[in-house]
Amino acid sequence: MLKLLHALIEQKNVLVLGYGREGKSTLRRLLQAGGAASVTVADQNEVHPEDGSVSVISGPDYLNILDRYDLVFKSPGIVLPKPPESYTCRITSQMEVFFQAYRDRIIGITGTKGKSTTTTLLYHILKESGRDAVLAGNIGIPAFDILEEIGPDTSIICELSCHQLEYIHVSPHMAVLLNIHEEHLDHYGTMEKYVHSKQQIYLHQKPDDLLLCGIDVLPAKGTCQSQIYTVSDADAKADICLTGTCIYFGQSSYQIPVNDIHLLGHHNHMDIAFVYAVCQMLNLPDKEFDQGLKSYEPLPHRLHFAGIRDGVRYYDDSISTICDTTIQALKSVPSVGSVLIGGMDRGIDYGDLIRFLSEDPVPHIILMEATGKRILDEIQHDYPDFRHPERLHPVQDLKEAVACAREVTPKGSACILSPAAASYGIFKNFEERGDRFIQYVFS
Repeated sequence: MLKLLHALIEQKNVLVLGYGREGKSTLRRLLQAGGAASVTVADQNEVHPEDGSVSVISGPDYLNILDRYDLVFKSPGIVLPKPPESYTCRITSQMEVFFQAYRDRIIGITGTKGKSTTTTLLYHILKESGRDAVLAGNIGIPAFDILEEIGPDTSIICELSCHQLEYIHVSPHMAVLLNIHEEHLDHYGTMEKYVHSKQQIYLHQKPDDLLLCGIDVLPAKGTCQSQIYTVSDADAKADICLTGTCIYFGQSSYQIPVNDIHLLGHHNHMDIAFVYAVCQMLNLPDKEFDQGLKSYEPLPHRLHFAGIRDGVRYYDDSISTICDTTIQALKSVPSVGSVLIGGMDRGIDYGDLIRFLSEDPVPHIILMEATGKRILDEIQHDYPDFRHPERLHPVQDLKEAVACAREVTPKGSACILSPAAASYGIFKNFEERGDRFIQYVFS
């Protein structure tokens, strides 16, 4: 990898755009590789790299200097003011260079929802079975940070966000595309651009590569060169089919031991189906798959059981930022007494969620923040037949929502934080929102 980096940056003026976790990781490897004519860091905030040879540009105009450089390593999430092809510099990323070095052994996983669970579940099962595997990507581990852990037979499990895929020109040998839902429109502007960023996981694959994808996100004819395996819970003709709680793949079948695992709900069973298919392709015996699945502990803030207070079970599903995840949470948890919905308004359509809530028996719907207010307004103006509107409880914020939930949720039932909205502008991220929910419940 360092030889590849050296060849890439030799005698070039290099810019590291964004100095968060990935930017720091990129800078460290660039300096280790050596050979650049100059290295600069640009960030909106004032930053202080330890190496004195590194120049720094900061402030609100930090995105206006890209064409001063030959090569730009862009951090995920930074929105360029112009299309990448309009710059004279070459724009790349840590993940693209990492893929150039290791694509043949990478299992890349993306999707609007479920990618973290699928990624960590696959990694856990492989490690528990004694396989040589490493974890990297959007899970919070920059790819450049695991170079020393990669041996000649190491499988690399990468969670990939839309931002990491957006400008990439290399796809992994084995790609997993779980699903695509309306999301991140504040960043992309249109659903078409968001979908294209996700499709990058297979658009550059080769004929001997593999793609596992949800049947609803099947590539258009001629856009994917690799071998495609479809996954579905409704179409029996799919290559991998989840029927009830049984997974069918070729001549193999696996009964999910629902009473012995910690992953709740049908959406998690779909993630298990994807992982089972990958493990079958890697020739992992069902017995080892079963043992790993049973010992897997779900990640925090993903329909995570937080505890019991005053006879009410509390679940933290702060990761929920779209309608479908809130709908799945309400379907997955038994005896829901209240649900907390709302957050930053990114303009997504809440019609499906409103229609579901109208029919769902949940007795208390607590609506907070900007999207909670918008959902309430839409129900009042556009859904005159919404059933039992007295279930709606408008509140200001999460603290008031928890106070309301503690007052109205019946004993013996469950309270779920499943916001169907982003946390940005209110909390640092969904993790902080989930932590604050638990603090308010149990303090």
